Amino acid sequence: MSKDQRETARTEAFSDGVIAFAITLLVLNLKDPLLDPALSGKSLFQGLLIQWPAFFAFVTSFATILIMWVNHHNMFTFIKRVDTTLLFLNGLLLFFIVLTAFTTLLIANHVGLIQSSDGMTAAAIYSGNAAILGTVWSTISYYCARTGLVPARPGGYRYLVGPVPYAIAFALSFLSGFLSLVAVLIIGGFWTLASRGFWRRALAETA
Repeated sequence: MSKDQRETARTEAFSDGVIAFAITLLVLNLKDPLLDPALSGKSLFQGLLIQWPAFFAFVTSFATILIMWVNHHNMFTFIKRVDTTLLFLNGLLLFFIVLTAFTTLLIANHVGLIQSSDGMTAAAIYSGNAAILGTVWSTISYYCARTGLVPARPGGYRYLVGPVPYAIAFALSFLSGFLSLVAVLIIGGFWTLASRGFWRRALAETA
């Protein structure tokens, strides 16, 4: 294994560890509802139903971070070497991935009132974080292509595909928290399927 390959593998391994830790922390929000004094006298089943937002937060956060891990893995499949700038950009990406656990917790705490003022604020924070993530993803993709870390053409509209839909979802949060939340989840699901094809098309243009 060459030096470049070792450095790339170390970067991906570190990123995998951070993402795995972020996912592991999510389960700490799940607790036995009967330990909550406010639910005294309730059955376990009733307590679990009352605490459904915590389960919603866990499932949503897990799925969101898993999607990001899949996209990150697909990206590093094509990155054959790293430099200092990429390491810092990757660190910034990891920062907002970890923050996703908090933003989805806000959504869970206000999902029952998602159309209220606080619910729309939670949706704005959630979609805003997603928009920043999309921007960082695109910045990394463009930087890697421009500097030759991957043999792809640096120009083109494709680098706007990530941040623009999330920016629209952020704008929607001021009109409808529910629509904003749905938009972010749909966009995330799309990128799970499309991220690998993104780089394949970029590389094919240079062949």
